[in-house]
Amino acid sequence: MRTARLVVSSFAALSLLAACGSAAGTDADTSTAPTDAGDGSTTSTSPGDTAAVATTTAPNPDKPTVDIPAELPTELVVTDLTEGTGPAAEAGDIVVVNYVGVRSVDGTEFDNSYDRGEPFSVTLGAGQVIQGWDDGLVGIKQGGRRQLDIPADLAYGDNPQGGVIQPGDALTFVVDAVAVISIPDASQEPQITVTGGPNVAEIATTDLVVGEGTEIATGQHVYIHLLAFRADTGEKIDSSWPAGAPLDFDYDAGQLLPGIESAMAGMKVGGRRQMTIPFEQGFGAGGNEQLGLPPSTDVVLVIDLLASY
Repeated sequence: MRTARLVVSSFAALSLLAACGSAAGTDADTSTAPTDAGDGSTTSTSPGDTAAVATTTAPNPDKPTVDIPAELPTELVVTDLTEGTGPAAEAGDIVVVNYVGVRSVDGTEFDNSYDRGEPFSVTLGAGQVIQGWDDGLVGIKQGGRRQLDIPADLAYGDNPQGGVIQPGDALTFVVDAVAVISIPDASQEPQITVTGGPNVAEIATTDLVVGEGTEIATGQHVYIHLLAFRADTGEKIDSSWPAGAPLDFDYDAGQLLPGIESAMAGMKVGGRRQMTIPFEQGFGAGGNEQLGLPPSTDVVLVIDLLASY
């Protein structure tokens, strides 16, 4: 899981993070999922390095078994074992998955996310993973289970990582799609006008768009876009939209300013909510000089809830 992208903007970095921590996810470059070095070679930390895979004391009942193909694949073979529901993943979408990877020749497992207890996220078509994943996960739907039989030239070729995958190995993965997240284009940033006013005594919220998806719940991992404004003048002071990457974090886990978690309660995926956060539950009496937020000044946020799982 990638680290919460709370460094996309100064507001996110300074406000959404807890005092000195980060969200529970880990950067993609610390995962053992298959990665692409971007120069035709592939790298990872590593699939194939079984020492890097933490295991649990009891078998994970959700971890699938992998049936290897009768013949080694010479081209990518995609088989949907479970169809899934919702929109099909496209290039540019974030797909959050659990997976098991084995050598196609004998079924030897070299990596899985289930025993780590943490799914992995990838932006399709961005070259973050081996080509067999970038190509093979297009079209998968949330809740779907897909088998990928990947020839060596779309996997690690003659340059495998770790000690299990051998040069020239074809690989077989069973992948469960935990979430498929379509990322709005930066041009879709909402044009919001905030009228300045005095500080408020308590959090105030207005749903600008009522979501039609699932309601956010404690412990879920969420993806959002946000805008931030000075409440006294209405001046916009930050936005996650231009970077094109949403912020992600664990909801109601103490990682955010307390007012934000309270103000997000009850939101549904697809929703857009405007919220005024009293300074006592925001940046406090000190304000935030880097943002240009004066001392003892409330902040107004507009949050789009893109996904939760």
